[in-house]
Amino acid sequence: MLKNPLFLDALQGKEVQRPPVWMMRQAGRFLPEFRALRDKYDFFTRCQTPELAAEITLMPVKRFPVDAAILFSDILVVPQAMGMPFQMKESVGPYLQNPVSSLEDIEKLQNTPVEESLGYVFKAIDITRELLNDEIPLIGFCGSPWTILCYAIEGKGSKTFDKAKSFCFKNPEWAHLLLQKITDYTLQYLLKKIEHGVNAVQIFDSWGGVLSPADYEEFSWKYSNQLVEALADKIPVIVFGKGCWFALETMSRSKASALGVDWTITPQKARELTGGNIALQGNFDPAKLLSTPDKIYTEVQQMIRDFGVQRYIANLGHGILPNVPVENAEAFVKAVVEFKR
Repeated sequence: MLKNPLFLDALQGKEVQRPPVWMMRQAGRFLPEFRALRDKYDFFTRCQTPELAAEITLMPVKRFPVDAAILFSDILVVPQAMGMPFQMKESVGPYLQNPVSSLEDIEKLQNTPVEESLGYVFKAIDITRELLNDEIPLIGFCGSPWTILCYAIEGKGSKTFDKAKSFCFKNPEWAHLLLQKITDYTLQYLLKKIEHGVNAVQIFDSWGGVLSPADYEEFSWKYSNQLVEALADKIPVIVFGKGCWFALETMSRSKASALGVDWTITPQKARELTGGNIALQGNFDPAKLLSTPDKIYTEVQQMIRDFGVQRYIANLGHGILPNVPVENAEAFVKAVVEFKR
């Protein structure tokens, strides 16, 4: 039995006295203890060493009174397990030397049982849950199939992902084959995470916003929703589509428990588009954490008033930035924890 079920209560639409709070990338580069480990171990070593992943997951939990922990990992562990050897390159970010470019590349992707290829993630969940001792829930996550496809075809990050988009527009049959393979493997991965005891899962559609509404429906939402449909009866599912405000109405009719929203939409408009029938999560601009603690505190409390306390999870509109002072992140969390109606 969880000692603090506030996060799950909000996802289930139960009445709460204040919103729960956590921050995307809360176990990240803004923490000095994280940077100390980063100097000793490369990125994927940290992801693939269960003891390190668990230690990093708990770093923000020890510092801040957050209402949920999110497992330290990366969305690219799934394509790695499928046979795409992504690296994390200095000054480049995610990098794949030989991106997917042909039907042959898609057909030769691996379908190794997830317990073999991604066993280190499940072990990290086991260790983390033991260390959390049922204090707060643990969130597992994945990248959306579309977002994984973007990296698989582009081979690295991009502002527009034109190469990935043109691949889909020129070869839609190949694109759908790749998207379905990613979806099927991701589902195996998430089901195994649930088996190991995560309390909720979040699907990160980081690059959904580069698509038009019609193309988003065809190449992204169709596949994310497959995951939602397969999981929703087992566990709460949060879908976060960055830049995807145009799809909120469609997504709100799904079985998802919550939708993440970024800072490009007002809380009032997000509520209007979703009909007030689904929990919303967000949407503080991460760059605003570079202002002063007092200003952060005031603006976060106003954000809560704008969204309303019920069916709401206070969070950022994207991942926390590496140059955010710790005391500013603390002010963000404190403003939520101390909120009074």
